[in-house]
Amino acid sequence: MQLTSKGRYAVSAMVDLAKHQNTGPITLASISDRQFISLSYLEQLFRKLREANLVESVRGPGGGYTLAKEPSEISISLIMRAVNEEVQTTLCKDEDTGCHRGSRCETHNLWTALGFHIKFFLETVTIQDVCDDKNYIDTLKAVEKSLMQQ
Repeated sequence: MQLTSKGRYAVSAMVDLAKHQNTGPITLASISDRQFISLSYLEQLFRKLREANLVESVRGPGGGYTLAKEPSEISISLIMRAVNEEVQTTLCKDEDTGCHRGSRCETHNLWTALGFHIKFFLETVTIQDVCDDKNYIDTLKAVEKSLMQQ
């Protein structure tokens, strides 16, 4: 499974923003200091987050960034998609090309199913959940229960 620093850093920065924005707009420099993420990298990520309408920028003295939505309305999946981070559990470039010399490997369906579970989980966890240090085992149990009812 591939998950690059891009997705992890974007989520960390958004959680930081949610935790500190009650004092007003937050500068990327302050997020950079707290999260140990380079300022130039944060600028790239926040451009994409702004284009996805997940954050708003405030210009001028005292400016910075705020969340564009409530933390409970921003899923981890939304953030990752905004920065073009896809969780990929197979080596396939696409369904036709396959992952093993031009065809599907024997375990393709297994890894594809795992990918769906990961994506569903990331859709259900919000920035608010992370800020609240939610017990993700409860989230997984709710996901499992939901899947069993379908």
